[in-house]
Amino acid sequence: NWVKLQHEYECFFFAADWHALTTHYETPENIEQNVWDMLIDWLAAGVSSGSSTLFIQSQVPEHAELHLLLSMVTPVSWLERVPTYKDQQEKLRDLDLATYGFLGYPLLQSADILMYRAGLVPVGADQVAHVEITREVARRFNSQLWYSNLILAMKQQMLYNTLSLPNYYLSKKNYFPLS
Repeated sequence: NWVKLQHEYECFFFAADWHALTTHYETPENIEQNVWDMLIDWLAAGVSSGSSTLFIQSQVPEHAELHLLLSMVTPVSWLERVPTYKDQQEKLRDLDLATYGFLGYPLLQSADILMYRAGLVPVGADQVAHVEITREVARRFNSQLWYSNLILAMKQQMLYNTLSLPNYYLSKKNYFPLS
């Protein structure tokens, strides 16, 4: 679990409030309280800011900057073929998901992964395709060489299964290989 991992690896745990906006953009007032509640739960479960880095995604503007750069080189067809895109549209019919935010969710996740050169990434089985597209996007970005000061790298493959923390979105996560 995260408590154990924080003592074995350099861990970055963050509340992904911008990800929440992809489906809850009409009620952003709920997101802030949910973020703080989740962070408090993490601390109560034993995740320590002394042993890991805890932060809120929207407080690190580089997430949005890298997301923007990745979106410049990623074909829309790559995003449309991500299995969760159509699946979630079907499941969440009551929401208006005809937004770039929803379509570009995997790119925001790619930015989250790549900016920390993550070797372990907590994703559910439904998001393995997001990690796979991260590899493709990083390769494409690097091959473009139009922004020569930024080379995105994926760390050596690591697979780690972990126990989950109960009762919130990240609770159903497992670790899948990045490369």
